[in-house]
Amino acid sequence: MTDERLTAWVHGQVQGVGFRWWTRSRALELGLVGHATNHADGRVLVTAEGPRERLEALLALLRGDRTPGTVTLVVESWDGARGDLTGFVER
Repeated sequence: MTDERLTAWVHGQVQGVGFRWWTRSRALELGLVGHATNHADGRVLVTAEGPRERLEALLALLRGDRTPGTVTLVVESWDGARGDLTGFVER
């Protein structure tokens, strides 16, 4: 099974509420690598690589009702894994 790359733009009140830390914790629990990055427009960019079913689990968590702050929209895209990520970091 080949790994994939999930890119998810998370909209809402997701900065200054522990969202990146929470995302990192969930991703590490799922065995994923990548990063969660704040952007100036208030969104958080989540990039993760790993098996598709684990990425889908992370995406479901991002869309769930237990995130810090308030998520109003998650826009995702899928790609083949690039293999250029290690660990999971907050940026």
